[in-house]
Amino acid sequence: MSDRSASSRVSASLPVLSVSTLCSWLGSFRPGRMRINGRERVRIVLGALAGILLAAWASRAMAGSLGAAAWMVAPLGASAVLVFALPASPLAQPWSVIGGNTLSALVGIACVNLVGDPVLAAALAVGGAIVVMLSLRCLHPPGGAAALTAVLAQAADYRYALFPVLANSVLLIVAGLAYNSLTGRRYPHAQAKPVPGPRSRFTAADLDAALAHYNQVLDVSPDDLEDLLHHAEMAAYRRSLGELRCRDIMTRTPLSAKPDMPLKDAWALMRQHRIKALPVIDQARGVVGIVTVADFMRQLEMDRPEGWGGRLRALIGLAPGAGGRPRVISQIMTRHVRVVSASRYVIELIPMFADGGHHHIPVIDEERTLAGIITQTDLVKALSRAVGAGRDA
Repeated sequence: MSDRSASSRVSASLPVLSVSTLCSWLGSFRPGRMRINGRERVRIVLGALAGILLAAWASRAMAGSLGAAAWMVAPLGASAVLVFALPASPLAQPWSVIGGNTLSALVGIACVNLVGDPVLAAALAVGGAIVVMLSLRCLHPPGGAAALTAVLAQAADYRYALFPVLANSVLLIVAGLAYNSLTGRRYPHAQAKPVPGPRSRFTAADLDAALAHYNQVLDVSPDDLEDLLHHAEMAAYRRSLGELRCRDIMTRTPLSAKPDMPLKDAWALMRQHRIKALPVIDQARGVVGIVTVADFMRQLEMDRPEGWGGRLRALIGLAPGAGGRPRVISQIMTRHVRVVSASRYVIELIPMFADGGHHHIPVIDEERTLAGIITQTDLVKALSRAVGAGRDA
């Protein structure tokens, strides 16, 4: 076997680094755009300035009475960035700042006292600080710097963790609590309880499962992440549905009924046309109610399954109602019915169907008369077409 053939086979087996791959890799170093406006930028800067000013002023005053040589630690500057720029971050919460900085400083001091080599002590201090912060749920990036600072300064006195580290951290948190509250930021950013309302296809449990699969520390709280995903999903729907309005997807001239229609006629009409709801209108075609299969079922005492067929036959006309007359729609219809205008955007109907318990929504025109009806099927078809059009585009 010649050296040339062997080298050719080796070179063929090696991956070829193309120009596009190289450009893509270099592009990954490009910093992302900060998606905040100028007002938020000013809020962050002023907050950090105020927080450090308070901590420095108070700590210097305390240092004189305590006879301490150091009255400020450098990692506090990084803590200020988190507290005022990222107040919603799990890494910026009060326990993370106070516990992360103070416990990490203690780890660094222990390494100074137990390890003679500063190089090894520095590595053990940072690694040990991360172990402690993860174990006690106070992960705080500046905590690693606090541990390393203790080693570099050869701080062998454990009181160094109390002053200046603990004192600095507490003062910064006091400033953060006041400033973030005054500027409309929730701090501390406790996990919000689920609020009933419009939700999308995924739940908090789905998000927890996804985070467990991701298995990495995220610099955003789960409730904020869930809220962001919901907003992103709604924005995607709006982009896909565009200017689609109720008049574009509704069933026009739907079957309807009058309040005095006998129940047997209404039931027969619904069975004949295989529909599950009938809007009830008055003489002027105004919507005064709706009767659905569920309205019929409620009359049959479904908690007693035996004999419900006979009760249904009696309900729809075989047994007379009050005054010897057959029962009519007005006796069982739902009177408080949700209606929408024909000009309303379809995107606004999603919460009604998803969480409002609606399956059929009558549509009215400008004269407030019945113009159509939208069912869950109509909405699903519209969403399917919109998503398909978006993919094709």
